[in-house]
Amino acid sequence: MLPLRRKSNRKRREMTKIKGNNDGPGGRNETYDIGKRKKVPRKDLVKEVESGLHPDAHIYKRKGQKYVRDNPDKSKKDNVNRNK
Repeated sequence: MLPLRRKSNRKRREMTKIKGNNDGPGGRNETYDIGKRKKVPRKDLVKEVESGLHPDAHIYKRKGQKYVRDNPDKSKKDNVNRNK
């Protein structure tokens, strides 16, 4: 008899690329594209990053607003604002 597998209650960590849409005033990111998910609002993505769903990203706070940034590395092609 095989042992039963328990379903994990942990949230699945996403490893997809996050791309800023530069769609707010002054080119700031109000929405992001994350893999197949398009136009994810900034506040939703900030919550996801804060809860650990995107381990390769962190939160940057500027003038009271929270934004998502990729963790630093030597590559520019995977940055949130890579097209800027």
